[in-house]
Amino acid sequence: MKAANRRAAADVRRRRARAPLLLCNMSGLLKLDNALRTKVDAFRERMTAEAEDLVASFFPKKLLELDGFLKEPLLNVSDLATIHSDLNLPVPEPIMLTNSHDGLDSARNIKKRKLEDGESNCPGTKVFVIPNGMLKSNQQLVEMIEKIKPEIRTLMEKCNTVKMWVQLLIPRIEDGNNFGVSIQEETVAELRTVESEAASYLDQISRYYITRAKLVSKVAKYPHVEDYRRTVSEIDEKEYISLRLIVSELRNQYVTLHDMIIKNIEKIKRPRNSNTDALY
Repeated sequence: MKAANRRAAADVRRRRARAPLLLCNMSGLLKLDNALRTKVDAFRERMTAEAEDLVASFFPKKLLELDGFLKEPLLNVSDLATIHSDLNLPVPEPIMLTNSHDGLDSARNIKKRKLEDGESNCPGTKVFVIPNGMLKSNQQLVEMIEKIKPEIRTLMEKCNTVKMWVQLLIPRIEDGNNFGVSIQEETVAELRTVESEAASYLDQISRYYITRAKLVSKVAKYPHVEDYRRTVSEIDEKEYISLRLIVSELRNQYVTLHDMIIKNIEKIKRPRNSNTDALY
């Protein structure tokens, strides 16, 4: 056992003795500009300081802030009917025809006279004007979205910073002793997943506006069809529930990232810490 320990210590000393030679060879293989290398080193130090502050301070504060946001009245509506918005589109009066054949013949005669006489003032179908000239969005949901979108953007930006920090800590590729490196790679993968999920939340908000606009257009075109009006209310309720879940997910992602990095901070910062130093 002692002989094995002596051999391990001797191997460590040999590797350390070869380190200056490797650096000399690297400088011969790749010409590095000292001024640029100094700037890159300064950037790495700034990135490290910012990322460590994010993990140690920003993430815990943000998760508590979002947890408080979830308790606000805006995100705790008991009756979803209160978030419905009035489209304010009147239902047109029905046109009563005593005989369908008479109605068709009358329409054909009007069209024929218009073509023969070249007149453009023949009576036609009434055009219904939208009140106030515009159909407004659901203002309660717009208010929620405007508060949540900055939180999504913040999570994406902070995840990108921490991801870059962990990637810069990954050592060069070698055989063996890669358990700490695998932890770093898992952390990077988790940060990348959170970042992509946050981007999908923005896509979900855009899809809501597009879908609702199409439905409202249907209501304006077919104001006498009640199902279109009900569908608008249903999609508003669905979006309210989705927005509350988004805030909850943002909070949970801050909790998960903070917990994961803190528990594995030793391996993340020193993935190949050797215990052979204690042998001599």
